[in-house]
Parts: sequence; C-alpha cells; structure tokens
Amino acid sequence: MSANKKPRDWRLTLHEIIYGTHTPAGKMFDIILLVVILYSIIIVMLESVPRIDNKFHDFLNISEWVVTILFSIEYVLRLICIKRPSRYIFSFFGLIDLLSTIPKYLSFFFVGSQYFTAFRALRLLRVFRILKLVRFIGESNNLVRALRASRTKIFIFVFFVLVVSVLLGTIMYLVEGPEHGFNSIPHSVYWTIVTLTTVGYGDISPETPLGQFIATFIMIIGYGIIAVPTGIVSAEYVTAKKHENDEGRSCANCGAEVYRADALYCRRCGFDLKEG
Repeated sequence: MSANKKPRDWRLTLHEIIYGTHTPAGKMFDIILLVVILYSIIIVMLESVPRIDNKFHDFLNISEWVVTILFSIEYVLRLICIKRPSRYIFSFFGLIDLLSTIPKYLSFFFVGSQYFTAFRALRLLRVFRILKLVRFIGESNNLVRALRASRTKIFIFVFFVLVVSVLLGTIMYLVEGPEHGFNSIPHSVYWTIVTLTTVGYGDISPETPLGQFIATFIMIIGYGIIAVPTGIVSAEYVTAKKHENDEGRSCANCGAEVYRADALYCRRCGFDLKEG
C-alpha cells in the first residue's frame, strides 16, 4: 500500500454495503434483507389466524422477536455509517424502517400493536434498487418530480372543482329539493362530486327534467375534468425525464439518491461524492 494512500474508512465500506447496490456485497445484503422482510410479513399474517396461532404461537413469537432484533441492528448500523443520521431518520425509508421495528417492543405496553409490523411491506420498495431496475427507478423518480412540479397547478384545479361542485350542488338543491332526496346543500354537493367524478353510487338521482338536464351536463364535464390533471402531470413528466438515475448510488453523508451519473456533489447537502 502506498504511504500516501489513506486506509478506507470502515463506515464508508459499511455505507456502500447497506445503502448501495452497485457492489456484490451491497446487493447480497439487500436480497437477504428482502427475504427477512417477506418472512416477517408471513409471520404477522399467520399470527392473525387463530387456528395457526394457537398451534404455533411460541414459534411465531420467537421468530418475530428474532426478526425484530435483526431489524433493530440494521437500523443502528444505518445510523452509524451515515454522517448525518437525522437525514436518514426523517427520510421516507427511515420512518418506514422505524415504524417496522418498534411495534414488537410496543406490544409490551399495548396489546395487538405487533400487527403494525405489516408496515414492513413498504420496505419491499427496496426491490427496485436491489434488482437494479434502473429504468423503473428513474421512472418513479420522474413521476415524483412531476407531481411536485405540478402541485400548484393541481391545487388550483382541485380548488376550482370544489367551487364548481358547491355551485352546482346548490343549484340541484334548489331544483330538486328534499322531496327528491336532495335534503340539504351539503348532501347535494356530495351528489355533485360523486357525479362529477363519474362514480355514480345511485343513492340519489334527480327526478325533474331540469335536474336530469343539469346532471347530464355534470357527467359530461366530469370526463373533461378527469383529463385535465393527467395533462398537467404528463407535461411535467416529460420535463422530468431529462434526469437519469445513477444505478442505486446514494450520498454517504445524508443518504440522498444520486440521480445523475456525472454528479460530483450531493444535490441535498453538497457532499463531495468522490469521497464516497
């Protein structure tokens, strides 16, 4: 080893195994993790079946404790190998990992809380990174970015729909009245929203010719309303597709996903990615 070359930090190696999927060790770690998650979910499901639980209660309980301890160790290791643990703790996967670990401990104080370990099913989302389905990872990231970029337009659109629903619901209340099932304005607004979204439960229906005409008009504009948010998100999605994901690489400092293969610094914390 060269005298000028510093030994690799063990935390970086651990980070590469736990958070990354571009190495054989990292991929193997995540595959084992997925198997344990699936096993844990099966245990929780079997515990909810009285006949099986009565016969194998001790085995299922011990198995659940073993899995919980393994997840606890994994959670601690994730905190150790990252420079800013708070970034992971309050991230989506960090919260899911915590929620999937603590229910068994809470069972000491709250009966039945162990069934909340079903949250572990959300951890199966890691399969996209484990199998290196880069195309699907990129598509999901593009969709998230598109939804974020569209949130203002969608909010305005939803607000407009609510205003229209209140106006049309009020008109239907005046046209139909309580004698035809439209007992109040809130009840009429409910019917308008159900009709506008093309759900049509059929629990209320207009009986007067004018009411039926208005209902027909609402149904027609309902199809147009469905298309508007789709167009908004689609336009932003096309823009978001310009960004590419970098095969499961993540920042060693905060754990954020690296979206571009040529990225030198983390988009979230500014960490020098070359050090990782």
